[in-house]
Amino acid sequence: MIIQQFYDKGLAHGSYAVIRTGKMIVIDPARDPQPYYDFAAQHDADIVGVIETHPHADFVSSHLEIHETTGAVIYCSKLTGAAYPHETFDDGDVIQLNDIKLKSINTPGHSPDSICILLIDEEGRETAIFTGDTLFVGDVGRPDLRENVGNITAKKEELARQMFQSTRQKIMTLPKNVIVYPAHGPGSLCGKSMSPDLESTIGRELRENYALQLMDELEFVKTLTTDQPFMPKYFGRDVELNKNGVSGFEGSIVAVPRIDADSVLENGILIVDSRPKAQFRSGHLHGAINLQDGEKFETWLGSIIGPDEQFYLIAESDDKLDTLIKKAAKIGYEQNIKAALLAPAITDEVSVDLDLELFKANENSYTVVDVRNHGEVAAGKVFKNAISIPLPELRERVGEIPADKPIVVHCAAGYRSAAGVSIVSAAITTVPVYDLGEVVTEMMKEVH
Repeated sequence: MIIQQFYDKGLAHGSYAVIRTGKMIVIDPARDPQPYYDFAAQHDADIVGVIETHPHADFVSSHLEIHETTGAVIYCSKLTGAAYPHETFDDGDVIQLNDIKLKSINTPGHSPDSICILLIDEEGRETAIFTGDTLFVGDVGRPDLRENVGNITAKKEELARQMFQSTRQKIMTLPKNVIVYPAHGPGSLCGKSMSPDLESTIGRELRENYALQLMDELEFVKTLTTDQPFMPKYFGRDVELNKNGVSGFEGSIVAVPRIDADSVLENGILIVDSRPKAQFRSGHLHGAINLQDGEKFETWLGSIIGPDEQFYLIAESDDKLDTLIKKAAKIGYEQNIKAALLAPAITDEVSVDLDLELFKANENSYTVVDVRNHGEVAAGKVFKNAISIPLPELRERVGEIPADKPIVVHCAAGYRSAAGVSIVSAAITTVPVYDLGEVVTEMMKEVH
């Protein structure tokens, strides 16, 4: 038997392949199915099944494409309300993979339709469990993503109560040596305090996971519904996309229009300029958002840009454009790209640099905007009088920023402030808008 984890660091997403004597099952596949095809070919195996533990909010799954390409059966809970061809896979249902079994366990909590998959080996031993977004290493799935979307909706308090029962009655009763394979790792927005480890055991989670410690249901619900991270704009749409299934990855990538760098862009369409900050600041189109390529590009793209908004995508090279279109596709946003292009030679604006010494000497002469998340601000402000507007809310709340004196935008390390400055300076043109940038890391040390 072979168990292989495929890990996408950008979305902190773990998917899995289970192979037994020439047959392979894929669990929670990412948007690009090619790695699973390659792995199956490498091991001379046929992909016979795909299991979806729930309709994912944070990425688009390739379950339908794998089915259409290989004929593999898609398995999911009947509660999903799946619009794609599938077989239901609920409490007690078993997929026989030659002489091993994959058994479904309904574990509502993160979503009403969540399942975990228990692997029973050829000797009848419960060996591993694929926990989807129910149990992570050091955490459990957040309960607040399905209040308004999906086949079944539920308030976060109700889902938290269901998570309490799922963990206590179904997960925590398993043998302590059962290996835990979750669908997400650290950095995922599907939980709040995940360990850097990408697998665990039931025994370790019983000892170390805050959510599995002794507490009553009321305390559990309060703990689970408090201090969850922000919810990106795209999450609701991806639940619906995954409930219905999406078109093939490569075809969708190829369909994104490419235009010349000097093309006239349509008014009223957002511009996402992914170039490094220094290139962007030396010349960019008016109103462009400087969302640099980086480890979390797709998350920030889907947090700043709404799921129904079109945008132009600018990069510094064709290879970079290819990379970013694929990243956008991971969350279903390749459909939102009006056109992709290289940076034009002629630009409208150049960014102004902050005189740091002048700022330090006269902080009260500036309006400081802190674009970190609420939890970061609650842990401590860098500037006492800063206005707190998290980056995902900035486009909608930029009108709250006074325009009576120069504006300085900061985050925790410089990535988000680059995007934030571009958003604020597009909306406020009567005063200079500056980026504190990476310097903030030193100033944070001084504060703490």
